[in-house]
Amino acid sequence: MKILKKTIAVILSVMMVVTVGIVCASAASTQTASTGNSSSTGITVHYKAKGANVPTIYYWNSLPKNISEPVYPGKAMTADANEGDQWFTYKFADVTKINMLFIENGKQSKELTRGASGEYWYKDGIWYSSNPEKTDPLTTDLREDTIYFVITTRFYDGDTGNNVHCWDDSKANNPDSDPAWRGDFKGLIDKLDYIKALGFSAVWVTPVVTNASGYDYHGYHAFDFSTVDARYESDGATYQDLINAAHAKGMKIVQDVVLQHSGNFGEKTFCELFTKKFNDVTELADLEKTMIPSDYLLSTYGLSSPEEYWAQRPQVQYDQRLNLMKDTTVTANNDTGSPLNDAKTMAKVSTNGTYNAKNYYHNGYWQSLNWDDWTCKYAQIAGDCVDLNTENPEVAEKLVEFYGNYIGMGVDAFRVDTTRHISRLSLNTMFNKQLNAIGGKSFYMFGEVCCRFSQTWYRGHASESVPFYTWDEPDTSYSSKWQWENTPEAVNNNMNLTLEHWAAYDDTTNQPTSDNAFLNGNDYHTPDYSKASGLGTIDFLMHWQFDSAGGAFTGALGEDQYFNDSTWNVVYVDSHDYAPDRNQASRFTGGTLTWAENMCLMFTFRGIPCLYYGSEVEFQKGEPIDVGPNAPLSTTGRAYFGDYLEGNVTATDYGEYTADGTVAETLNSTLSQQLIKLNKIRKAVPALQKGQYSVNDVTGSIAFKRGYTDPNTGDKSFACVSVTDAATFKSIPNGTYIDAVTGDTKTVTDGTLSIAASGKGNCRVYVLSSNGYKGISGQIGGTTTYLK
Repeated sequence: MKILKKTIAVILSVMMVVTVGIVCASAASTQTASTGNSSSTGITVHYKAKGANVPTIYYWNSLPKNISEPVYPGKAMTADANEGDQWFTYKFADVTKINMLFIENGKQSKELTRGASGEYWYKDGIWYSSNPEKTDPLTTDLREDTIYFVITTRFYDGDTGNNVHCWDDSKANNPDSDPAWRGDFKGLIDKLDYIKALGFSAVWVTPVVTNASGYDYHGYHAFDFSTVDARYESDGATYQDLINAAHAKGMKIVQDVVLQHSGNFGEKTFCELFTKKFNDVTELADLEKTMIPSDYLLSTYGLSSPEEYWAQRPQVQYDQRLNLMKDTTVTANNDTGSPLNDAKTMAKVSTNGTYNAKNYYHNGYWQSLNWDDWTCKYAQIAGDCVDLNTENPEVAEKLVEFYGNYIGMGVDAFRVDTTRHISRLSLNTMFNKQLNAIGGKSFYMFGEVCCRFSQTWYRGHASESVPFYTWDEPDTSYSSKWQWENTPEAVNNNMNLTLEHWAAYDDTTNQPTSDNAFLNGNDYHTPDYSKASGLGTIDFLMHWQFDSAGGAFTGALGEDQYFNDSTWNVVYVDSHDYAPDRNQASRFTGGTLTWAENMCLMFTFRGIPCLYYGSEVEFQKGEPIDVGPNAPLSTTGRAYFGDYLEGNVTATDYGEYTADGTVAETLNSTLSQQLIKLNKIRKAVPALQKGQYSVNDVTGSIAFKRGYTDPNTGDKSFACVSVTDAATFKSIPNGTYIDAVTGDTKTVTDGTLSIAASGKGNCRVYVLSSNGYKGISGQIGGTTTYLK
């Protein structure tokens, strides 16, 4: 595989071609070339040309009627000024599926397929569900949004016909009334208005790719990165339909993506060990009926039939799969005590023609896993999470290709799973720039750099810490040596570079700092993103300290200078994995009042607030978050939430709604009302969304000032915030300040503003509303239990 390196690699990754796209249909029409009479069914394709010549389209095997194949190189496409310069269009009438390829200047694309009626745009090797060059009203900075996080299968069941048991459901004692695969895209579409009624404008969904494992309802055990798992979808409720429905309501989709591993049943591109065969998704509950072993798997171990494979002990089956994926026969061990020692051996890559022949996975050399050092980037973190070799450029290119197509469907942001288990050098060289180039200016990625620790630097290692991943490489000393071929020697070279990089940059006393998150006095200044990696992060230190708002705030003050820009941090109290440190394995048990205080900080301080589903009613508080298939899901923090959502809800705007039934009661809960008001306040004050902050000349336990200047309009926004306790702000701009919580007005003439204590669970947000600042006119939202 020959690939141009360095900056050319960015362009190449954007131009990669998809053989079979994952894009679903979207209704549209066009007045351009046609192959027959107009009809409600049909496929329209738009192609972005690179040169002056008119491209042609060659096609074959259409359904339901077969259009005669043209003579190669096919039919000339029609220039389409409505789509923009260099766009060409072709329409297939009365067709719901067709194969095609584009030919331009004698060069042809790979074979492509569209499998549903609709309109599609193809540019630089990526299918899009809308013209990627036209302004999208949703292309706004994600800091303007707040995120509601759902495990799709546990949120709301919109279609009981696609409910499916996991293979390990019997071990977990999940009953037929509550199979692990229960919630679906139809249910999420049905309840988007609930999320909008709470005031949230973005929905984070767990991974959507096709999975295969004993307990894969969460989506983190990929079997085919290129396709959406059929168990999520229904007629009229595909993933594309969900994206379209969210966008129609002015909401965004944040897709959880995995770059670091696949499941252990192989993966279609990286190690195809099985084929899924089923007529109805409910059949997928039957492991042996629907998972057909490949000839590769059977022949390697001298097996003559699928029945013979399944007759073996489960451990033997697993070991056979893992050996083909990873090459576990390696006798050497990485227990060297030093990353530089590991960089001296070729044993860490496979040279076997049968087992892990293309080094798509890290091999069995990485037997010793230490969660707290470099080995966590190469070793297998769980039995169902087989670690991909993210130093192999072919692995990176394929992952960028697959996930680039989800961006093309309209996904607005990625949450990147297990980020700390990938070298920053690999991410900066082969992933971050490439995916952001496909996504465009307002696309955003944030990573899970899981550091369960109460200090900025994780156990003394900068290379393992959250801020580290927000920075680009300071120079080309490592990236210039990156090799772009998929040979054992080239992959080993890249692994050596990542090991040397880890050691070279691990010193916590020699890390870059930034003032991007901080006001200059009271003034906002243009942030410098020239050294940013293009990957934000979840704020694990605040998460870990959120047993109290004060603890989280203090932690943030200590860490923020080490991020490229902490205003992009995604901030939550608890998640599908952990709660704060005091009781980390259970859903948050701090109580309603502590929740209310934490929310006050989350929605007024820097960062993007995120809420895990059900926390608005303290759902399953105190229950273990995740115990695998060792207890019914109904007894855990991943229980089914749909019972709280029965009834009807219609949101006319964020936080504005009508509702009846149980969902009305859920929306009327103490914390739901707290969220609704805080979401409204945050949405009304730009300084709370994208503003820098300062605690200089501020007294108070949780108090800060925030400011923002819109670079396009010059509009200025400024606010003084105090959570719970009294505060005094000195040397601030004079003018009229209006409290968004109560509507109280204070006039500042001497640069000093004093705020009385509001009480735990409450806050004050005094917004400067005169003297050239864009302010508010009075109280935002009504009085709630705590916000008053």
